[in-house]
Amino acid sequence: MMSWRVMAANWRLAGASLLLAACVRTPAASAPGARPAAIDATAAGSRGTLFIVGGGTQPMSLVQDFVTRAGGSRARIVVFAMASTVGERGGEATAARFRTLGAEARNVWITREQANTDSVARLLDGATAVWFGGGDQNRLTAVLRGTRTERAIRARFEQGAVVGGTSAGAAVISTPMITGTELGEGRDITQAWTRVARGSVAVDSGFGYLTTAIIDQHFLKRRRHNRLLSLVLATPPHLGIGIDEGTALIVEPSGLWRIEGASSAFIVDARGAERTSTGAPVLGASGARLHLLPAGSTFDPGTGSAKLPAR
Repeated sequence: MMSWRVMAANWRLAGASLLLAACVRTPAASAPGARPAAIDATAAGSRGTLFIVGGGTQPMSLVQDFVTRAGGSRARIVVFAMASTVGERGGEATAARFRTLGAEARNVWITREQANTDSVARLLDGATAVWFGGGDQNRLTAVLRGTRTERAIRARFEQGAVVGGTSAGAAVISTPMITGTELGEGRDITQAWTRVARGSVAVDSGFGYLTTAIIDQHFLKRRRHNRLLSLVLATPPHLGIGIDEGTALIVEPSGLWRIEGASSAFIVDARGAERTSTGAPVLGASGARLHLLPAGSTFDPGTGSAKLPAR
């Protein structure tokens, strides 16, 4: 087992140390008069890329793309898989997969107490990418949120590192973060989200890399349309994306959204919609825009425009 616990030594690579600038992409310059990008950190000078996968089996092309964006053979990837009770083993399998593509990758399995130590936070020094594994997003945030290690991850992102994750590891990227709990009296407890209703989706704070959109995952496979609609129509920021399994939302440093992978992503943009009042008995909206975007599509959250791949 190559998982890193808190007792692990500082990150070391054979040969000379590598400069982060050699391993990551430089953001493209914004067009004059362009609207702010969708990532809060981007407005504060962030240069990182988000690589958000909707769960399920990932095509090797997605894994390769993540490693390439992290620096390819020069990539130094840290995996956090505490969202799963078997994440110590699963996280090592993920790290091993990255290593087969030439990256230096380690699984860091820690408790919250350990995450709040300088010795663990320093394991992020020089990392060119961070990957959050799947499971239960509430477990992952309970360990990392507000700790020295989370701040170290953010610092790497702000220096250009790639931050990505799958399933629960996708959910934690946004704030608000969908917790997975359904709320509300009178609901059908034998099935999940059989209605579109205000106040039916429990949310919490994620890691806040995306704050002007809400992320849902396993979207088409698990028929989560009602969940995303309930949240996006009723609650700011009124923009959400449901990412299907085996599919990635890639948020470029410029703020552009790019869809890649095996399936598609479903975007609900209700920022310009008319909505029923808070006290209305039934949630309703008019003028919301929906996009179902397969691999090769793009979405500009500043303008609200989507482009399908060329035929």
